[in-house]
Amino acid sequence: MVQHSKLRKAVFPVAGLGTRFLPATKAVPKEMLTVVDKPVIQYVVDEAAEAGIEHFVFVTGRGKGVIEDYFDIQFELEQTLKARNKNAELTLLSGLLPKAGSASFTRQQEPLGLGHAVWCARDIVGGEPFALLLPDMIMRAEKGCLKGMVELYENTGGNVIAVEECAPDQAHKYGIVGVGEQLEGGFRITEMVEKPAKGTAPSNFFINGRYILQPEIFAILETQERGAGNEIQLTDGMLKLAKTQAFAGYHFKGQTFDCGAKDGFILANVSFAIERADIRPMIEEPLKALLAALK
Repeated sequence: MVQHSKLRKAVFPVAGLGTRFLPATKAVPKEMLTVVDKPVIQYVVDEAAEAGIEHFVFVTGRGKGVIEDYFDIQFELEQTLKARNKNAELTLLSGLLPKAGSASFTRQQEPLGLGHAVWCARDIVGGEPFALLLPDMIMRAEKGCLKGMVELYENTGGNVIAVEECAPDQAHKYGIVGVGEQLEGGFRITEMVEKPAKGTAPSNFFINGRYILQPEIFAILETQERGAGNEIQLTDGMLKLAKTQAFAGYHFKGQTFDCGAKDGFILANVSFAIERADIRPMIEEPLKALLAALK
């Protein structure tokens, strides 16, 4: 096991406009859309907490104040629940609340890309390694994705990226990594290619939205030129960091739902609902009937 700095902080870039979910996101941040009965962002924060994260850093934008309010005490609601003896609901809410002082919020004033959003968290993260979790991506597995990444990080140090396998003929749609030396739970990354041309991908392992990065990435992003979409791309920054620091890939084998897309969001709702003992009996037969009617 190599020496490494403890991973304490996680960054959540939540400034996106969510245009794919208009008109709903005209008034409600996409991260606050619910999968069954919890906002999407709650699932991602829960994953970070399971992995031992102590400080949650949210990079927000205009109209995202409701996220900050969500991770705070709502006095009137709690008083009403107490008056009505809604103890189960009170316990649920208190269990979701971060400890006082463990959540920080900073603004990304302009939509300049993921790399810029990460850079906006620089002063809060400081000189520590940090996790980065894309809030659209909900992961489900017996062991949380970030928890598995932390276990790999404790053995390797450096930088860790979560990856999954896709069909080889779909590799041109993703950021793809090259596969090197095998490690317990993953492998050394030899290269990173953003949306390679068909037939040129170094593997079928794609980056799925979870990262552990060293703080040197901030200095790189500060001077990073704009790339695809005229935005500051995180991948471009990681390619520069990879010239001096090692990257490992954590092979995540669970389910991933892209809740930034309508199909992924709907599938997440159905999938999480049928796993719930209190909901499945009410929806299983209606779902079967709906599917049968489509045949």
